[in-house]
Amino acid sequence: MKLHYTYITKIYIIILVIFSLLTCKEKEKSVENSENTQAIDYTTKVYPLLDSENSRWFFFSSASRPFGMVNLSPDTEIKGAWGSGYRYKTDTIKGFSHIHAWQMSGISLMPVTVSENNKATIFTDFYSKFSHKTEKVTPGYHYIELDRYQITSELTSTTRVGFHKYNFPKNTQAAILFNLNTKLGPCKNIGGELTKISKNELVGKLIMESTIRRPKPFTVYFKAKLNTDIASVEKDIKTGNYLVNLEDPKDKVLMKVGISYTSIENATENIKKELPHWNFNDVVAESKEQWNELLGRIDVEGGTETDQRRFYTDLWHALQGRRIISDANGAYPDNTGDTFRVGQLPLDVNGNPKFNHYNSDSFWGAQWTINTLWGLVYPEIKKEFVQSLLQYQKDGGLVPRGPSGGNYTFVMTGSSSTPFIVSAIQEGLITENLEEIYQVLKRNHMKGGIMEKAGYEHKTNLGGGFKYYLEKGFVPYPIPEGKFAGHQDGASLTMEYAYQDWTLAQLAKKLGHNEYYNYFLKRSENFKNVYDETSGWMRPKDVNNTWFKNFDPYDYKVGFVEANGAQATWFVPHNLTGLAELMGGKEKAVEKLNKQFEEASELSFTAGTSHDLEEHPEYRRIPINYGNQPSIQTAFVFNKLGRPDLTQYWSRSIVDKTFSGLSPSTGYNGDEDQGLMGSLAVLMKIGLFQMNGGTDDNPEYQIGSPVFNKITIKLNPDFYKGKKFVIHANNNSPSNVYVNKIELNKQSVNGYFIEHSDIVNGGQLVLEMSNNPNL
Repeated sequence: MKLHYTYITKIYIIILVIFSLLTCKEKEKSVENSENTQAIDYTTKVYPLLDSENSRWFFFSSASRPFGMVNLSPDTEIKGAWGSGYRYKTDTIKGFSHIHAWQMSGISLMPVTVSENNKATIFTDFYSKFSHKTEKVTPGYHYIELDRYQITSELTSTTRVGFHKYNFPKNTQAAILFNLNTKLGPCKNIGGELTKISKNELVGKLIMESTIRRPKPFTVYFKAKLNTDIASVEKDIKTGNYLVNLEDPKDKVLMKVGISYTSIENATENIKKELPHWNFNDVVAESKEQWNELLGRIDVEGGTETDQRRFYTDLWHALQGRRIISDANGAYPDNTGDTFRVGQLPLDVNGNPKFNHYNSDSFWGAQWTINTLWGLVYPEIKKEFVQSLLQYQKDGGLVPRGPSGGNYTFVMTGSSSTPFIVSAIQEGLITENLEEIYQVLKRNHMKGGIMEKAGYEHKTNLGGGFKYYLEKGFVPYPIPEGKFAGHQDGASLTMEYAYQDWTLAQLAKKLGHNEYYNYFLKRSENFKNVYDETSGWMRPKDVNNTWFKNFDPYDYKVGFVEANGAQATWFVPHNLTGLAELMGGKEKAVEKLNKQFEEASELSFTAGTSHDLEEHPEYRRIPINYGNQPSIQTAFVFNKLGRPDLTQYWSRSIVDKTFSGLSPSTGYNGDEDQGLMGSLAVLMKIGLFQMNGGTDDNPEYQIGSPVFNKITIKLNPDFYKGKKFVIHANNNSPSNVYVNKIELNKQSVNGYFIEHSDIVNGGQLVLEMSNNPNL
């Protein structure tokens, strides 16, 4: 009996152990599931109203998807490319526009109520007051109450379809004004037409007049579909605009507006493809999900709540401004030739476009911003933009530097797309047709290429002074032939061409073109020809090789593009050692640059709080300006000159004074420029930077001073082997800005840089932070 009892006891114990183990596993699963379901909503950390008092037409976003063709949001100011769109201090809504893009605007709508009192004036007097107190704005959604009409308005969108939700007061005549012929942001909308094609459907189009930047008119087509019947459509003879009167709506009015730059049929197809249903809340949720996936690629821990909110607002802006122009089926507008045509993007085996086609401002300054951020965190986006730029070349002959309306704008200067495309190749994002790509990039760096053209030089090719660059090794100031366009600033042009030549040389070397590698490498030394040893600054000179007289290095836009000589002198990202030698050695260069930072610190490193203040006498003389692109690399110059402690100190100071806080009144203190400055802020806050734009073989990342204690970068498995790269900043604080020790995957790192392969293969970078520099 005793043996039998012992046997039963053992079995009982075994059963208890098994039960306990099973229970523990279920609890573990429960915890894992709980963690998965409690995913972070990064959109709640975004503050869309940042800097909205200083909005440029395309700056503000709300009810929009990443790079959406539709960028639906309210407009409080509608005249001019600057100072227009959603301006926080203006308390009057003038319409909900669907297009806020570089040199493009269109399809402004306004829900209204019509009565005997306003019927005669509704086409010219329809603006409405609103209050920020009742307003709600998150990525992908905007709620606003139109006080004049007591209409609640909600906006969201898919990539190519705007989705409206209006709640009209009962016992009123509900209507929607289609303001298709109007001045709207950067251009006039003319030739607006609207036609009712069924009881609840409308189709139309309008023409965006040409501008000095976008030289050809451009048409947008649209289809609007409502969930309620249309009673009538009235056209105003004087304004040419349309009032769509609705049958008495029983419930909230929903309206889809699909757009296309190719045809009404494709606008219709865009609706069918992206928004076949009427569930408004589902679209808001889908938009949030899409934004969360992109924002969540970088997870930060530490810092204050404001630090984190500002970080994700910066990251959000890095995915904005530049806009898709191709339809869901791959049709796109090609305006590069003598006549407009509808192009077709290549399709994959499933019949879907291999990439989207884009409208964007210049890539001038991209080498220190989106080059790095997109390449590391959003490689699929960077690859698409490269493919789009190359599609323009196939259509029009040249790789553009900032296309709009399916055409060249020749915005800014040089061949700013070259570093962007070369870096994508060096990162392994572009692997096919490299010889062909090299040849078309080289075309821009030779006679007949885009380097010949200054800013917005459409009809001539003299403003870039390129022939003098080839003959004399520098671009003179002024250009002897005269004024042809903007930004004919010889010293800056010389330095920019030299850097871009160096980046092209790296691709030539990669492909074995040794002769052209040496040729472009030699040209990349031309920056030395505009360095004046007497003054110690880069300095403009005329065609006779005579230095500009009465030169003041702090005078703005005298031989330098959107900069002064003090700021522009450091634009040698490919050869800072060579620049230091001109200055008498690294120690003297460090001393000079450090003094500039000390002076700039007194003005918080920016020329005022908005782009239009750069020429104000109080700000134009600032020696370092983090409100515009020409000198935004300077904090990391110290790294290359052997003083990483100064990079760490000044980069944290810049973040603190320039890229911190949440307010409509400030944010980027200049021109955010379609993701450039948002990207810069992100990179500085995670402590990674690429001096030459990532254009060397196995690109190098400079290490700065992260704001956060832990940064997790989730790598795209379609492009990179590693799952994630984690940066630990141990003992981090606002005073502990110095990096005293670095370990990569538990191996000591000598120097303050790591390589692209170190990051994309996954791993951990551990930084030991201190309040004392490691000298």
